Amino acid sequence: MMVKTNGAAVQGIDATLITVEVNVGTGEFGYTLVGLPDNAIKESYARVLTALRNNGMDIPRTRITINLAPADIRKEGSSYDLPIAIGILAAGGSIDAEKVSEYMLLGELSLDGSIRPIKGALPMAIQARASGLKGFILPEQNAGEAAIIKDIDIIPVTHLMDAFHYLNDQMDIVPLKKDTRLLFSQEQHGDKMDFEDVKGQENVKRALEIAAAGGHNVIMIGPPGAGKSMLAKRMPSILPPMTLQEALETTKVHSVLGKLNDEAGLIAKRPFRSPHHTISDVALVGGGTNPHPGEISMAHNGILFLDELPEFKRSVLEVLRQPLEERKVTVSRAKLTVDFPSAFYLVAACNPCHCGYLNHPAKECLCSPQQVQRYLSKISGPLMDRIDLHIEVTPVPFEELASTRKGEPSASVRERVVAARERQLQRFEDHPYVYTNAMMPSPLTRQICRLDTEGETLLKIAMEKLDLSARAFDRILKVSRTIADLGESEAILSEHLAEAIQYRSLDRENWGS
Repeated sequence: MMVKTNGAAVQGIDATLITVEVNVGTGEFGYTLVGLPDNAIKESYARVLTALRNNGMDIPRTRITINLAPADIRKEGSSYDLPIAIGILAAGGSIDAEKVSEYMLLGELSLDGSIRPIKGALPMAIQARASGLKGFILPEQNAGEAAIIKDIDIIPVTHLMDAFHYLNDQMDIVPLKKDTRLLFSQEQHGDKMDFEDVKGQENVKRALEIAAAGGHNVIMIGPPGAGKSMLAKRMPSILPPMTLQEALETTKVHSVLGKLNDEAGLIAKRPFRSPHHTISDVALVGGGTNPHPGEISMAHNGILFLDELPEFKRSVLEVLRQPLEERKVTVSRAKLTVDFPSAFYLVAACNPCHCGYLNHPAKECLCSPQQVQRYLSKISGPLMDRIDLHIEVTPVPFEELASTRKGEPSASVRERVVAARERQLQRFEDHPYVYTNAMMPSPLTRQICRLDTEGETLLKIAMEKLDLSARAFDRILKVSRTIADLGESEAILSEHLAEAIQYRSLDRENWGS
């Protein structure tokens, strides 16, 4: 007898329906598994048969052939244990085969039959609904993330026998349901980091507000202990709240990597990722034999913070250039090409020199001009061109550190940021895929960011004196447009342009000398 059960394989951050065909035929007892499985699936033989025996289930004493279709898609992981086990039972007549075909089943089996969690439950649930299946039987630990998908029964199970009894109508398991919008609303509140805790640094806060309002990338340059990391960690608190669509996209990435909180099931706050400078190229952008998302995709719709930027390997920094422009990562293999989303805000920090005390008001720098130049040259020109705002961070004076006065709270800053974003959405309503000033392509930038005669003269002087590239020219226009939006100005005035130009400190000739 041949029975079909349903599983899923994740490719990129999307899932593909996999039909698990189980045939129990005549002949000597044997177990054959085909359909391009990896070693973890091949080892399912021992796990599945032992779990069935340990729970007193009858195993057909004939040849068992299992095919994972379509056979040209690489399957990996141990999540096929449950559909294989249920398929064997259905083929042996212990379960109604027709009912089994109505469900997607996924889960790793322990030898005692208990079910372990899997990765990628959210995209799998989306695919199960798209395939017209009635329900999705999966480990209880993953049910929360799958339950945010409506119009499909999410059946959480903790043991093989739970699935067996449920499919035989011997156990009633109430499908898990969640109000996605209510959950989204609840998870959005409660930021632990707030700008009001930051003493001084008003110029840096202003620059980060501009970055948040226009979706710009930022680098902060300053000595150790000046507060660069502290400010970066608080930037998510001033970004606009995530939309439900953004939350689902971000949750899919974390689901594929198995990084979701068991209880929440939905990421409603903008992620903040801060990888160590020893990270590899693949770990940052994603990849592998069967490609998986990297850190920049985990920062999708949030912040990617690169502390001590010059300490990262040059090859690692260079792979950022394309994702910063295209907001996605394309990983190509011989038989597979996948796209990972990477619409992140880059916030970087570095010291002004190797010892860290160049231009420090109280400490002497021990670096020669050549050492300073060598240190800063670790960050390539093309990468710096893609960073809109360069901010110099100076130590906070004692008087400000000792002050009990709190700064402006993040909620107030966020209100201005949201208002500026709303102006941009109205401006770009006829331009698909452009939502912020930072996303404007060059022709649209020249069209929207028009300058008066005084502004053109000012920008011409800056271009000649700083020897700026064409990309830096566009960046200044975009930043000045954001500053004008924060000031509720329809036109870009000379003061907006002047403020934007001052945020190109690393373009200055002999910077730091």
